[in-house]
Amino acid sequence: MSSLCEHLTKIFETVFEQLELPRANAKINVSKQGQNCQFQCNGAMASAKIARKKPHDVAKDIIDQVKKNTLNKDIFKEISIGGPGFINITLNDSFIENHIKEISNDKKYGIKESGEGQNIVLDYGGPNIAKAMHVGHLRSSIIGDALRRIYKYAGYNTISDIHMGDWGTPMGMILSELELMGFDGEITMDMLAEIYPKAAAACKEDEKRLALAREATRKLQEGDPTYTQTWKKFIDVSIEGIKKNFDALGVHFDEWKGESDAHPYITDMINDLKRRNLAIESDGALIMPVSKEDDKKEIPPLILLKSDGAVLYSTTDMATIIDRIKTYNPSKIIYIVDQRQHLHFEQVFRAVHIAGIAPKDKVDLVFAGFGTMNGSDGKPFKTRAGGVMRLSDLISMAKEKATLRLNEAALAKDMDELERKNVAHKVAIAALKFADLRNDRVTDYIFDIDRMTSFEGKTGPYLLYQAVRIQSLLRKAGIENQIEINSLKIDDIDRDIALLLSEFPDHFNNAINQNSPHILCDYAYRLAQEFSSFYGNCHILSEPDKKIKTSRLALCQQSHKQLCLILELLGIEIPDRM
Repeated sequence: MSSLCEHLTKIFETVFEQLELPRANAKINVSKQGQNCQFQCNGAMASAKIARKKPHDVAKDIIDQVKKNTLNKDIFKEISIGGPGFINITLNDSFIENHIKEISNDKKYGIKESGEGQNIVLDYGGPNIAKAMHVGHLRSSIIGDALRRIYKYAGYNTISDIHMGDWGTPMGMILSELELMGFDGEITMDMLAEIYPKAAAACKEDEKRLALAREATRKLQEGDPTYTQTWKKFIDVSIEGIKKNFDALGVHFDEWKGESDAHPYITDMINDLKRRNLAIESDGALIMPVSKEDDKKEIPPLILLKSDGAVLYSTTDMATIIDRIKTYNPSKIIYIVDQRQHLHFEQVFRAVHIAGIAPKDKVDLVFAGFGTMNGSDGKPFKTRAGGVMRLSDLISMAKEKATLRLNEAALAKDMDELERKNVAHKVAIAALKFADLRNDRVTDYIFDIDRMTSFEGKTGPYLLYQAVRIQSLLRKAGIENQIEINSLKIDDIDRDIALLLSEFPDHFNNAINQNSPHILCDYAYRLAQEFSSFYGNCHILSEPDKKIKTSRLALCQQSHKQLCLILELLGIEIPDRM
């Protein structure tokens, strides 16, 4: 099963080979010419120089060759030349009808399970122990979970790892502060939220205080039983709070590991790098050069150990890769982190390649960076008081606004309080997730709670409304199961939505190849818009002709299935009704 574009491309690839033209130039794309044609091939333009002909003449040769194959007569309604040599394509309705039937009967809607038998690790979330989660954790969590769902649908065995910040000097700061306080009671998240900023500020101002934190860190990392016991207590408390936030967002993790899980691998890794002269001393620190002769900009060496022997994020990140390869044998590891960490991961990836820890031909290391979520001033989003907003407060804000929007739109008014709250929560999470995911991953975006919770425009609530609307239509039609669509009949009214339904595999493949959920967001919005237009322009339930009515209901059902699937891949849950 393939998309129409893929099917047509295969036909044209054969023709290009017959004409001794580059096979790569045979790609077919959906046309942007509106009513002029449905698909387009620009390969004649790209092949003209090789063929030593004008693009128009090359296009004519291609079209003539396509028409020579009698099997193609049932596929193409019209193939013509546009402009200087573009090939415009329009298909027979009967061919489109048969394709939609195949899509409907395919459990994957044309998606190939390309990842079957392969393990893939996704690193996202990254909250720090003993610190309240804030809006800065939103993008990593939402994008990472969407990519996990997308890869899983493609047949990969996905392992998502939260990779918590539970090691290093911040832990020593908290341990030493508790010791100075003489505290020996029950540790709570509120207490930790007060202690860490206080300890961090004291260490910044007082070198002696920082020395205490470093000593506590050293003892913890060497296995001091007292420090380890206390550390485990605030690890448990922090994870409990972290899970509440992720449960509210509907974000899933398979592994709840932290930097500390990589610690057992560090000593052997360092010794091995020293033995092979890959790690060298510099001003008391241990570094690993990773620059290349063809670098266009300076790539500084990766620091493995500071002069006091302390490890850094780069060290634990390298050791974490050792752990992941040993434990999961992945074909790919994807890091969904802030775009500003690009240099850090470039250094780490180079280091593990040089060391042979992650050979390039066995493990694909991918940096999927993302931009920042900004306020109306264009700067990273803050509270009105200027502080960093807690993630739990952001979710509460979205739920309040979603409830207000439901009231304004007179939706969910016949529900009891519990069901209404449940719908408001789903609308709020849909608003937050879609507002984030609809943007190209690498770009920054403006947080606008009023716009993102609207039931109009390119928003999560709008997509929820359309999905519920189609479901309501199908219920009224008495359709509970799969419609038999052998009688599918396409005409001018429903041709556009049928063609759009055929595009799903193309957009899915682009999303997974680019690690960019926004491609699926764009497609879901177009599908919702096209359905709305289709619904407004033709009779469905009131259609007197039973064959036409069944055909249109089949298109409604397929639209609903694909829209629901895409929202599920984005981590957005749909209410049963509104």
